[in-house]
Amino acid sequence: MHLGYFFELIALAALWGASFLFMRVAVPEFGPIWLIAWRVFLAGLILLPVLMHQGLVGELRKNLKPLFIIGAFNSALPFLAYAYATTILTGGFTSILNATVPLFGVLLVLLGINKEILSWTQIGGFLLGFAGVGILLGWHTSTANPHFWLAVMAGLGAAFLYAVSATYIKRSLVGVSAVVIAAGSQLAAFLLFLPLLPFSVPTAAPSLIAILALIALAVFSTALAYLMYFRLIRILGPARAVTVTYMIPLFAMIWGSLFLHEPITWDMIVGCIVILTGTALANGVFTRWRKKSLATSE
Repeated sequence: MHLGYFFELIALAALWGASFLFMRVAVPEFGPIWLIAWRVFLAGLILLPVLMHQGLVGELRKNLKPLFIIGAFNSALPFLAYAYATTILTGGFTSILNATVPLFGVLLVLLGINKEILSWTQIGGFLLGFAGVGILLGWHTSTANPHFWLAVMAGLGAAFLYAVSATYIKRSLVGVSAVVIAAGSQLAAFLLFLPLLPFSVPTAAPSLIAILALIALAVFSTALAYLMYFRLIRILGPARAVTVTYMIPLFAMIWGSLFLHEPITWDMIVGCIVILTGTALANGVFTRWRKKSLATSE
């Protein structure tokens, strides 16, 4: 991998890691529904001119139905779930739950939804990854309350939806431009939120800090991050681009500690290491690196 692309992956992980910080700052004042509605609306508005400049409006119109489905299950619902989770959990903790997305991808294969062949190493990695979730949660059982468990289930549910959405995109949006998928899904998500907005109006006007956090969430952690991610998929391929998932919790914990003074606890560190190791094994990352090293040495 070219060094420049590696630094782009790090920058992307930093942007997505920061999304948990921005949600932690803004969601108490906006509420989950209003925050995510504005997030997807602003991101869609930013991406729409890019789509129009590339002459892809016709492609957008042809794929309205699948884009609405992706808008619901890859943006609206998981974004809302993570926004709710950050009202109770730290940004770093929530980001570790997000790191289970590739594990749920392996689960879909085990359930026969994705037609792939898994090695015993990958299955072992799947089990190890969820053992890491158990470690992360087990240390909280003595002090946990129903709100904690609801937040955890929301985070894991969002990760599962991301995995299901990826499968749907592969099957229903083959050949569709990444910009069309990104812009169309964000705007579709906003339309899905519209009926809920009158019933979830914030009780007070959000502060300037909360508004700036929302803008940063929409511009940098959504619109810009999507453009970078899809560009890296095109250049590096999905297998390498998805490795950004492994770095997101690191940045989420760093941003939370620096700006919100959130604690980085031993259970978070151990759970994160176990989850990411299992995820890497389940997705054959170490196998690919080993094969590449052997090919280079020859």
